[in-house]
Amino acid sequence: MNQFVFAPDASVTLNVQGSEARFPVNRVFCLGRNYPWGDAQDAVRQAPMFFMKPASAVVPAVGELVYPPLTEEFCHEIELVVAIGTPGSDIAEERALAHVWGYAAGLDLTRRDLQMAAKAAGQPWEAAKAFDGSAPITPVVPVSRIGHPQQGAVWLQVNGVERQRSTLEQQIWSVSEIISRLSQSIALRAGDLIMTGTPPGVAALQPGDVISAGIDGIGQLDVRVGARR
Repeated sequence: MNQFVFAPDASVTLNVQGSEARFPVNRVFCLGRNYPWGDAQDAVRQAPMFFMKPASAVVPAVGELVYPPLTEEFCHEIELVVAIGTPGSDIAEERALAHVWGYAAGLDLTRRDLQMAAKAAGQPWEAAKAFDGSAPITPVVPVSRIGHPQQGAVWLQVNGVERQRSTLEQQIWSVSEIISRLSQSIALRAGDLIMTGTPPGVAALQPGDVISAGIDGIGQLDVRVGARR
């Protein structure tokens, strides 16, 4: 029998919509940019850039968001989340969707001031992206129920005022392409999540702000920003 030097943390899981089953979270990969933002970078389809969050950053997208320490620019980013159910590496684009178990909507919460400082210094983004509670995600909707959505609005409001709006059709890299490219670098495992990038309109949040956001046909979230520590 295996013996641990201390009790391991419980596995991170997400609700499955319409079911008592749970989706076990393995790793969280994020795509740095996947929508046109109306600047010079939009002129060239650049190779996708991935970074990671720990599984412990994943929380249900309900209730109150913890305002993180060490930032004066706590920002929202609404994103399509792809939940991998079948492992694989070097996955061909035409086979990529067979590896998807389901989809969700999520927030890639960001300490933007730390991100910009890291960019300027040529440093990694982890301090800006990988903090506690930085990935609130709605229940996962199985592919068996909704198929593979390729259209639908992606939107976010703060205090009833719209800040972000686009459509899945506007993504620079399709889900198939994202899975294929990522699997060329690292073998994907069941339980991996891929956050696929956010539309323009990212802005700072303040304590007490109410966020309503979602992706049509996939999921919606309603949360409130908590007080600063």
